[in-house]
Amino acid sequence: MHEGLKAMARIPVAGPWITQKEIDAVADAARNGWYANANSYGERFERAFAGYVGTRFAVSLPSCTSALHLALLALRVGPGDEVVVPDVTWIATSAPVSYVGATPVFADIDRRSWCITAESLRHVVTPRTRAVIVVDLYSNMPDMDPIAELARERGIAVIEDAAEAVGSEHRGRRAGSFGDASAFSFHGSKTLTTGEGGMLLTNREEISERALFLRNHAASTERMFWNTEVGFKYRMSALQAALGLAQLERVEELVRKKRQILEWYREELGGIAGLTLNQEVEGTRSAAWMTTVVLDPSFGMEKDELIRLLGERHRFPPFLPPPELPPGLREVRGGPAGPRAEPGRLRDLPLRREPAERAPALEGGRGGGRRGPQVDPEALTRRMEGKGSRTG
Repeated sequence: MHEGLKAMARIPVAGPWITQKEIDAVADAARNGWYANANSYGERFERAFAGYVGTRFAVSLPSCTSALHLALLALRVGPGDEVVVPDVTWIATSAPVSYVGATPVFADIDRRSWCITAESLRHVVTPRTRAVIVVDLYSNMPDMDPIAELARERGIAVIEDAAEAVGSEHRGRRAGSFGDASAFSFHGSKTLTTGEGGMLLTNREEISERALFLRNHAASTERMFWNTEVGFKYRMSALQAALGLAQLERVEELVRKKRQILEWYREELGGIAGLTLNQEVEGTRSAAWMTTVVLDPSFGMEKDELIRLLGERHRFPPFLPPPELPPGLREVRGGPAGPRAEPGRLRDLPLRREPAERAPALEGGRGGGRRGPQVDPEALTRRMEGKGSRTG
């Protein structure tokens, strides 16, 4: 490896951008977020975030996973029901389907957006389908209008998993404003973070009320320590909410930086044959949470080889795998083949494996690399060195 790179710090995966504003906000919550003020920070964050996204209600939670869980429960999804999810996503999308006793059914993704389409949804819908969880993967967004139309025709609820899409837009509407409910993540790797945290958003009051009830052990609001059913401990702390509020005040700045980082990659790598970066399909604006590259076979290198080559200086997590690969996802799916993998359902949809098998995710835009017949590994690391110095 180039000698000049050995002394440089390892470039990390996507992480937070914290300023004095956030530090002061958390310190204020630490001093004052108790007793009568214990809930005020969370309520302020909920109102502000709902206003930013454009929904009527928001429920602050400890994770996006818990938001999806409560959304399914509020929609009365349970045993015997099927819920469609994309065939390429993190396990947190499909695991809550199993939590409520329903069956996850995996639909194909689009080659450009990496999201499900109305066509792939139609291909797997059955009379047992109760909901679809649409994932805004890597801040990309699907064409929501035909998905919503099909869902209305079939009586299917739509849940938008916007975990990675704070700031993304589809035809002028922000990610998280579609469907019956949506879920966001504020994990430490996300553009807007609370360290750990999430939010459920909806325009339906009954979903909001049910989620608020269940997140606090289903405790009665009229009688102390009285629980009418089994609920969950799904609350966000005042410290987390204060951090989220301060980050939300800077959200446009945070998204601009993410988009700038993606543009840096496009400038350096966009002209290389066999390499495809995140694409913005017509009508969408990506918040560019994590820059990701898909390698065509003509590129001449497999994903794992590229990750290994660059691993000493850069952290390259792989694109999320199809759910039949990791053992935990096989369990969620219901077996090695999965409940909806028979011929005529998934196997005739070829796109679902391509990104997962051929794509390393670049570390939040903080690294870079290129290789082809015209670029050798030494030149590639020099490119990365230049990219790492521009993040600021």
